[in-house]
Formats: sequence, structure tokens, C-alpha cells
Amino acid sequence: MKINQVGDKNKKNTLSSSFRSTILGIVIIVLVSFLISTYVITEKERKAYAIRESESVLKALSNNIRSDIKNYMDISRLIITEKRLVTFLKASEEAIDDNMSNDARYGIMDILNAAEGVDSVMAFREDMRMVSTNRISYRYDSDVMMSDSWKDNIYSSEGRACVELNCNGVARRVDDKTIVTIERAINDTNSQKRIGIMMMNISANVFQEMLNQLRYDNVCIVGSDGSYIAGNKTYIRYYTPEFETPGIRNKNIKIDNKRVLISGCRVDNYPIVIMRISKYGTEGIPYGILYVLMVLLLVFVVMAVHMGFFIKNDITDPIYKLSESMEKNKKTGDLKTIDVEMPSSELEMLKEDYNNLIDHVNELIATLIEKEKTLQRAEMRVLQEQIKPHFLYNSLETIGFLALDAGADKVHDSLETLGSFYRNFLSKGDRVIPLSREVQIVKDYLSLQKLRYGDIFEDEYDIDDATNKFIVPKLILQPLVENSIYHGIRMKGEKGIIRISTKLKDGELHLTVRDTGVGMTREQIDKILHSDRSFTTGEMEGESFGLWGTIERIKIYCGSNDVVRIDSEVGEYTEIEFIISDQMAIRGVGDGQKV
Repeated sequence: MKINQVGDKNKKNTLSSSFRSTILGIVIIVLVSFLISTYVITEKERKAYAIRESESVLKALSNNIRSDIKNYMDISRLIITEKRLVTFLKASEEAIDDNMSNDARYGIMDILNAAEGVDSVMAFREDMRMVSTNRISYRYDSDVMMSDSWKDNIYSSEGRACVELNCNGVARRVDDKTIVTIERAINDTNSQKRIGIMMMNISANVFQEMLNQLRYDNVCIVGSDGSYIAGNKTYIRYYTPEFETPGIRNKNIKIDNKRVLISGCRVDNYPIVIMRISKYGTEGIPYGILYVLMVLLLVFVVMAVHMGFFIKNDITDPIYKLSESMEKNKKTGDLKTIDVEMPSSELEMLKEDYNNLIDHVNELIATLIEKEKTLQRAEMRVLQEQIKPHFLYNSLETIGFLALDAGADKVHDSLETLGSFYRNFLSKGDRVIPLSREVQIVKDYLSLQKLRYGDIFEDEYDIDDATNKFIVPKLILQPLVENSIYHGIRMKGEKGIIRISTKLKDGELHLTVRDTGVGMTREQIDKILHSDRSFTTGEMEGESFGLWGTIERIKIYCGSNDVVRIDSEVGEYTEIEFIISDQMAIRGVGDGQKV
């Protein structure tokens, strides 16, 4: 008893420890999940805030640059209509002299006096003679100037302004500073004939001054070719062509082993790209949400601890009491009800269910004992009933010997056939028998019928040896051959043939009975196949009630309605086929063995 008590105590301690470990594990999982969720939310919001701020700055700068370039385009429109410049562009080569060139230059400068940030303006005639407001600050590429490739984009714009970098390769500042060039084709206002090309070069200082005013020290403005224009020049190394695609692009990079956000976008369709690098700070962290989550976490921990004590005091301990009471029943060997106070209605219900189960088991045991007694009495009656068939067999054998002694051989053979028929027919009370025995019953039956009707029919057999041990319901072929004799061959009035065949096909047993009798109409076949049990024996009397009953037995045995085929031609033949699945026709069962 002491050992059992120690075992129960260890069991209880193990279960309690397991429960405490479960609660602790849940709390740890929740804490870890909270920390991971907090980190994920914080990082996501920090990143989202940095992206929103960068996109806001880039959009504002893009709008400012776009606005300034449009203003310079308006100035360029005034320049190409200045009279002195138009005179220089339209004059013949012989008429051009230094005075005319200087007048054109002064005309341009008069317009530029009201504009800031224009580094220079260049005007080219069709013969490529030019005037410039700041020529000595540039070096010119004569090969590019004399080619047509740099003009194609200007001419295709049909008078609209184009924005390029560094004069589209025609000229470049001697200090290699990048300039933004606005190009226009100049047409005669009267004839609309092209008379030249104008290039207005905007200084990079314009963009630098814009950044200074906005106090953006983490922005870099570059050309689409990667050249530096303004801003933080150290950022030029992070430029990639992906920033030239439409929209704002954001990606993470590391600078001094710190993760930062670099954002970039192209200004409209201009060859200008803005890049901004920003650090991930504490801005954007949803402290309010985090505080709420911490409060919820604290509430959860308190509830988990409270739930642990509740389950221990109100569930596990009472269950142990129930278990101890059940263990006492087990040791005594008596199925008795238990009486232990439970702290809750649910556990009280469990106790009552156990008590009800004990009462029910006791009732079942008593019932089983009574059934066993009844079964034994029934078996005794069966043994007594088995004496009767033996008396019949012995009587037939005695009469047969008497007939044999009297020289009545045919009588003796008939009695032998009848005895064989009844032995197989009774089959020791079996409901299912091997197919070989079912075929033997048919052979004995037809032998007896030949004694009665003479030679009005012949019987033929095509039995596949592989089907002999299949188990089938007893007396499924005899009603078919009986139907063939009484409703087929006799009614035809001439000698007929009854053919019985068995075969295996696609895992199914096929049993076929064919006779050369009067046949059946389609209506008769349908009535036999589709009539239900509501038909009485009298209603089916003249229409093969035995055949219909056999078909119903096969359907019930196989659990399917699609197990019978009837094919017939009036005046020629009738063929009935039973199809029994391999699973239903159990193989390998010896003769005389019950299933």
C-alpha cells in the first residue's frame, strides 16, 4: 500500500509540474512573441516614416526644379524672338560683321539682366556661325558641332524646348562643372523657316542655392549620366541607373556599418536625378501602441497565473480524488459507484456519468449471462433437430437398397440422386456455400427432372475451375433452371437446351443460365427486374416469382441493384447472368466451411 501511495504522489507531482511548465511555456512564448512583434512593428514604422519623409522631400525638390526650368524656358522663348539676334541669324554670310555679332550678343544680355543663374547663351546659325554671351569659359568640340547627331533631338521637338546636359556634347565648361542646357530650334516668325539653334546653359549654382535655402545637406543632385550637379558630392558613389526609372526608388545601404535609406527619383523627363540619404531614427515609432501592448501583456501574465491556480485547485486536484476512488474499485474488483464531493457541476457530472457507466456495465454483464444461457439451450435444440435430416438420409438409403435387391435399378438411381440433392440442399444449415456445391445441386435437380419429363431438354455445363471455391448464396441457380423448364422449354413444346456457365472477368464472378425456350418480351423482363417487394406471390405467380425472389436475394447479398443481366428473344432463347464482385464471392473456403 505504501508503494502505491508513493506512486500516486509521484504521478500527482509529475502532472502538476507538467501543468506549471505548460503555463510557464505559454508565458515565455507570449513574451517572446511580444518582443518580436514589437521589434517588427518598430522597424516597419521607422522604415515607413523614413520613406514617407524622403518621398516628401524628393517631391518638393522635383516641383521646385521643374518650376525653375519652366521659368528658364519662358526666358529662352523671349531670347529667340529678340530682334538683333533674329537679324544675325537671318543675315547673309557677306553681311555678317563684328558689329552685327556684338549687337546680337548685347540683345541676349539685355534679356538676361533680369534673370539669375544663366551661365551662358549660345546661338548658332544654319551655317554654324555663332554668338555666345560667355564664350571664353567653354571649350568647344568642333567635330560634334559639325555633325548632325546633336541637332536631331532639337529639330524633332518642332520648336519646343529640350533639356540636356553640357550643351549636348557641343561645348563644356573649362572647369568641367556640369551645366543644364535648354535647347530650342529658332524659326522665322514670318516664314516659319528654321534659321538657327539656341542653347541656354543654367549654372549648377542655381540648384546648390536651392538646397542651401531649404537646408538640405543630405541631398545630391546628379545628371542622368552620373555627373555631379549640386548637393552632397560624397553621395555620387551611390548613384545607379535604376533611379532614372519613373517614380521614387528606395533601398537600404550601409554607410560606416550603419543601415541607411537611400531614395532617388528623376525630375520629369529631364536628365536630372535627385538622391537623398537618411538615417533610421526614432521618429515614427508608435509609442502609444507599444504602451497599450505592454499593458495587455501584463494583463495576460496576471490572468495566466490566476488561471494556473484555478485549474490546479478546481480541476486537477478533484480529478486526482476521482482517480483515487476509481483505483479503489479496481483493487477490490467490485464495480461500485463512487461518492466524492466535487467543487463544480461539470466534475459532478463526470462523477455521475462514471456511476451511470458502472450501473450500465453491471446491467450488460447480467444480460450477457442470460444470453449465454439462452444460447446454450438453443444449441441443444439444434443438435436435436440435426437428427431429423439424418433419419431422412438413412430412410432413402434403406429404400434404395430394397429397390436394388428387387432389381429396380432406376428406382435405386433416382433415390441416390434425391438423397444427394437433399444433402446439398440442406448443406448443414449454411446460408452460403461453395459454387461447386451449388452447381451439384443443379445437376441433381435436373437429373430428377429428366426422370419426370424424359428427354425434353439437355443440360450443358461450362464451369471454370478457378470459380469452384467461390462462396455464393445457396440456391441461386436452381430457381433459374426451374424457370427455364416450366416457363421456357415446356411451353415451347420441343426439345431444348439448358446451358450453365461460370467465368471470371475483370475480378468479377459471372454466373450464366441460358435456355432455348419461348423467351420473354421486353415488358416481362422490365417487370421482373424492376418490381419491388410490394408485389405479392399471387401477383407474380405466372411471371416467375421464384426468379424475381432470387434476383432480390442477389441484390441484397451484393448490396447493389446492378448485378443482374437478362437478355432474351421471343421464340428463341433467354439468358440470365448474375455478376458478383470478387470481394463478395470469397475464395479459398473449403467445402462445408461456414462463412
